[in-house]
Amino acid sequence: MSVLLVIPARHASQRYPGKPLVGLVGATGQSASLIERTWRAGQAVSGVDRAIVATDDDRIADAARAFGADVLMTSEACENGTERCADALDRLGGGYDIVVNLQGDAPLTPPWFVERLIEELSAHPTAEVATPVLRCDGRALARFREDRRAGLVGGTTAVFDAEGRALYFSKEVIPFAAGEFADDEPTPVFHHVGVYAYRPSALAAYPRWRAGPLERHEGLEQLRFLERGRPVLCVEVDARGRHFWEVNTPEDVPRVEAMLSDLHIP
Repeated sequence: MSVLLVIPARHASQRYPGKPLVGLVGATGQSASLIERTWRAGQAVSGVDRAIVATDDDRIADAARAFGADVLMTSEACENGTERCADALDRLGGGYDIVVNLQGDAPLTPPWFVERLIEELSAHPTAEVATPVLRCDGRALARFREDRRAGLVGGTTAVFDAEGRALYFSKEVIPFAAGEFADDEPTPVFHHVGVYAYRPSALAAYPRWRAGPLERHEGLEQLRFLERGRPVLCVEVDARGRHFWEVNTPEDVPRVEAMLSDLHIP
């Protein structure tokens, strides 16, 4: 199956303007922009036929071309990454069986997360959208709770049925989990990883739907599929001992830099 990997990036983020160009210092003390580090993560994924950065901003486009990325300019009207992926596929004239959305704020995404997603969507012909979920250990859950107490909107959690079909995604910590957990103890909370794999038909339909109230309140683009009755397959992935976090707010930068250092990523 032919796979297109898209890294959507915009400069006018409401929560963190200019986020794709923010520098992140790695293990060797060298700084690279968030979009460059995410591009590197995408390049490590096997089974991809083409990878592109999709943006509507010349500053991001120039920076991406400077480090060797394949760049496609997309419409300023795109409201989120899924719409930008749909616009990119349309501008390319289709021709792909699966489109992967590797969001531009996820430089710590291990390649096997994306590879597993492609495998699962390929193995489920009736599935239209798939996304990874990672079971939180006590340390990760504590980080979620700490952010909520501080009034910070950071990572997303997911709940799903016995067949892996998503029931809901939220910026709140769901489900409710009473008590405390040891740092390395598994918890019932799943961290939603900001990667999606779509069938072209689902991607083409998405921009034609208006955003529903749940998507607007939560600020989560994947809820548009659920609000339209389209199933989203949650694929549990194994971190293999690695910590994972996205850059959602300025407060996430030192966290991600510490993880880059721990992982010896230059």
